[in-house]
Amino acid sequence: MTAPEPPHATGAADSPVSGTPRRTADASDTPGAANPDDITGTAGAPGTEDAGAPAHAPGGRGGPGGRAAQLERTGLRPGWTTGACATAAATAAYTALLTGRFPDPVTITLPRGETPAFALATEELRPAEGRAAAGVVKDAGDDPDVTHGALVRATVRLLPPGSGVVFRAGPGVGTVTRPGLPLAVGEPAVNPVPRRMMGDHVAEVAARHGGSGDVEIELSVDHGEEIARSTWNPRLGILGGLSILGTTGVVVPYSCSAWIDSIRRGIDVARAAGRTHVAGCTGSTSERTAVAEHGLPEDALLDMGDFAGAVLKYLRRHPVPRLTIAGGFAKLSKLAAGHLDLHSGRSQVDKGFLADLARRGGADEELAAAVAGANTGLEALQRCAARGVPLGDLVAEAARGTALGVLRGEPVTVDVICIDRAGRIVGRAAPAGPSRVRPPGP
Repeated sequence: MTAPEPPHATGAADSPVSGTPRRTADASDTPGAANPDDITGTAGAPGTEDAGAPAHAPGGRGGPGGRAAQLERTGLRPGWTTGACATAAATAAYTALLTGRFPDPVTITLPRGETPAFALATEELRPAEGRAAAGVVKDAGDDPDVTHGALVRATVRLLPPGSGVVFRAGPGVGTVTRPGLPLAVGEPAVNPVPRRMMGDHVAEVAARHGGSGDVEIELSVDHGEEIARSTWNPRLGILGGLSILGTTGVVVPYSCSAWIDSIRRGIDVARAAGRTHVAGCTGSTSERTAVAEHGLPEDALLDMGDFAGAVLKYLRRHPVPRLTIAGGFAKLSKLAAGHLDLHSGRSQVDKGFLADLARRGGADEELAAAVAGANTGLEALQRCAARGVPLGDLVAEAARGTALGVLRGEPVTVDVICIDRAGRIVGRAAPAGPSRVRPPGP
């Protein structure tokens, strides 16, 4: 029994694995088939669990242009994240513990207001033992995610009052063993937003049915340890299985040609509306940052995703006076290094490059070596911040340089904003351009 397909809202991310095939080379912002720096673990491949919810889904933004119309043109069916599936399973299990009955289907509320319903694939109620379990089959929509069809289970156990919500890794869910991720070493690989979603739903069920809300939630994924071998988790030090992911609850399917075409149409719409300032964002979190910083309207927002080159090359032929590039630190470090495709299957964060930037910012050799050996871009950023080296600004400036080089002197002024997984600005490059620098290659 599979979860119902997502509401009709085609289209749609900053960091945190359900399973991306590990390739040679975001969310961090909108991970595609993410690498260690795009998110905590890996998302769907080649789409992303973290790309942001469909802009015109319930709770999203509508409008004739910008992100909403751009994403609508991809024509692909979105799916649900492992975090959404885990939340549905945990909600059903806790409800059964308090009422004696499993809600089937079980409805949850996603971070952007959507209210999908999930059919239950498994149910087990043991009231004498103070536990219940439920399972949901993940539907990744049209995204070729390696966890599509995986059975995500949640076992909920009652705890003494005051215990709060405690998470445990069951079979097929990994445990964090290395620093540099947004979870402490020893914690189950359940990312911050899914934790918050489950905590919120537990509190709602407790309030509705007279529970205390003090529970242990053990999450597991059938065959998760085997699936995880095809992801970045082993390299990240997430051992024993997959991660439970998602910042919006929605998996965004990826079609390169459709996505690039939607970027071009988004620029066309902005130009037709007379916009003089557009923002190319790697995902929903960076988009919110760009709006907060510049007050841009809907039809000035381009869901760039991994396709920085598509935005820059089209603007070279069809200029708009001002471009803001906003995205996760790790993804923009790839642009800084000269990569125009930020997908982890085709580019990776170069820690040696970051070490060279850090040296330019005043890092000594000890710090530069630590940056070069960092587990993730986030760890490199944190190490530099602790020593007063503005690595975020240096990455933003280098990314701006790459962008200006691609624009080849066309009348487009560029600024760059780097954010961390929480949406905090960690680096900026002030508006500059145009430049007559020509990058190598076509």
